Amino acid sequence: MQTQPDGFLALPPNGSGAPVLVLHAWWGLNDTIKALCGRLAEAGYVAFAPDMFNGRVADNIADAEQLVQSHDGERTTAAVAAAVEYLDELTGHNQRGLAIMGFSFGVWYAIEASIAFPDRVSKVIAFYGSGGGAFSAARAEYQFHYAENDPYEPRESWEGLAAALPKLGRTATFYSYPGTGHWFFEPDRLDAYNAEAAELAWERALTFLNRR
Repeated sequence: MQTQPDGFLALPPNGSGAPVLVLHAWWGLNDTIKALCGRLAEAGYVAFAPDMFNGRVADNIADAEQLVQSHDGERTTAAVAAAVEYLDELTGHNQRGLAIMGFSFGVWYAIEASIAFPDRVSKVIAFYGSGGGAFSAARAEYQFHYAENDPYEPRESWEGLAAALPKLGRTATFYSYPGTGHWFFEPDRLDAYNAEAAELAWERALTFLNRR
């Protein structure tokens, strides 16, 4: 068994379950992401969030932008790949495959991992991000969650993706949440958190994960 990469692991009460890889936003591996891993574990999933910023976290936009600008893309890609390998092995190559849940900054790496590991990644849940890449090389199903008012990810930036994915043979569902902005799912972002939308998105994500 390989050594656990840097990150946060949450196990369900019985110690086993299908794997979910959680890729954090530009805030880093903070308490919100750790709490989300805990919620996934309570729902019966083995959740692991790799630390893509070497222990650094931010609580304001300026510092978060600096984290993104200074991060090493190749190292981060390698860290995500190592996390995929670790979680896949930890869960005994679960027949349901590996699901990835990505947030903003983490969405790009989630999508890239689904393309790099088509035989392992079965589902991707993306919050306020669209990523890129050769989706035709992937085999995963996708679920996207977007804010209605989002300067970082305006509607026109993902409507093209919504039109393109079916043509590439990918199953994808897109949700937009009225009256919300970027980070609406994250309770520590007091200026953006929308409890009603966050709960609906959580229910939709769990339903997607639970579907065989």
